Amino acid sequence: MSGRIGDLSPKQAESLTEFRERIQDVLHSLPAQHDHYLLRWLRARNFNVQKAENMIRKHVEFRKQMKVDNIIADWKPPEVIEKYVSGGMCGYDREGSPIWYDVIGPLDPKGLLLSATKQDFMKTKIRHIEMLQWECRRQSEKLGKNIESTTLIYDCEGLGLKHIWKPAIETYGEILTMYEDNYPEGLKRLLLIKAPKMFPMAYNLIKHFLCEETRRKIMVLGSNWQEVLRKYIDPDQLPVVYGGTLTDPDGDPRCRTMINYGGTVPKSYYVQESVRVQYDSSATISRGSSLQLEYDVTAPSSLLRYDSSCDIWLKTHRHAERNKDVLCFDNSYSILQSKKVSYNVEVIPPPEEQVQPPCSRGDVRLQ
Repeated sequence: MSGRIGDLSPKQAESLTEFRERIQDVLHSLPAQHDHYLLRWLRARNFNVQKAENMIRKHVEFRKQMKVDNIIADWKPPEVIEKYVSGGMCGYDREGSPIWYDVIGPLDPKGLLLSATKQDFMKTKIRHIEMLQWECRRQSEKLGKNIESTTLIYDCEGLGLKHIWKPAIETYGEILTMYEDNYPEGLKRLLLIKAPKMFPMAYNLIKHFLCEETRRKIMVLGSNWQEVLRKYIDPDQLPVVYGGTLTDPDGDPRCRTMINYGGTVPKSYYVQESVRVQYDSSATISRGSSLQLEYDVTAPSSLLRYDSSCDIWLKTHRHAERNKDVLCFDNSYSILQSKKVSYNVEVIPPPEEQVQPPCSRGDVRLQ
């Protein structure tokens, strides 16, 4: 049994009745009270009523703390987020669910984190999710059937090292955790297109924030991605740039009035000089000298990721005979002053199960 209306086992039906009785005191604080909505929380906890109750009560507190009920009408993201956070809602899939696009390449994580707070990003994402949930309810009324989840399209063209900068991954992880904890069953499917070679490494850094059920909903599409998108989305609901026929009223094939394509954040938006990072090590590098650090990188496709507290020339090279990678903080160009540098360096191994971006017509479902 799927655990949905019309497909409940006797035990699942009993659990639903018990769940509703146990949360009577907070039902009025929820955005919906019907069985479709309550079953989402039960499915998220495998129909364990106690766990589902704990989850939904935490969500009620979350709504109060973040003022979620009024976040669409009463709160606006800072201008830098509105202009430079890429993505947007555009069109509906064949079942009527709203579609959200995340366009990764143009995103400038460091510029954004220097220009706004983590709280701003969290509230922005909550606002986006609430807009999608509102659109689902509107579609349910319009179509006369239950619409409760969203199709996501991740355009990964241009995914690079800047996107796996540690503070950016940590912020994204906090947002994913918030989503998993507060919007169960909100994702119908995630279609990931144009995945570059480094995608498996990036996915390895964030997959532990995702529950198993969410991972099963992610599909990495191959070179036939436009064909696959049209399988789930009618052409007139799919922007021309993604293989459909939809344009803006002015004929823009990218539908920029609905999808923001981000870009590099101008420094005029910066409100701080650096992002708070907990550094593991520090050293003073004398004028005219350098600091060399050696790391064993034995597994192919590993990543050497580093971050430092000040502007200093960084170089990397490999000692092939010793099977070591060398990271060099170079202050040799400075003839007047020493530099104190704090830094983090880590060797990130490749995924245990290597997920290669599909280069043929095949697709990959992530686990």
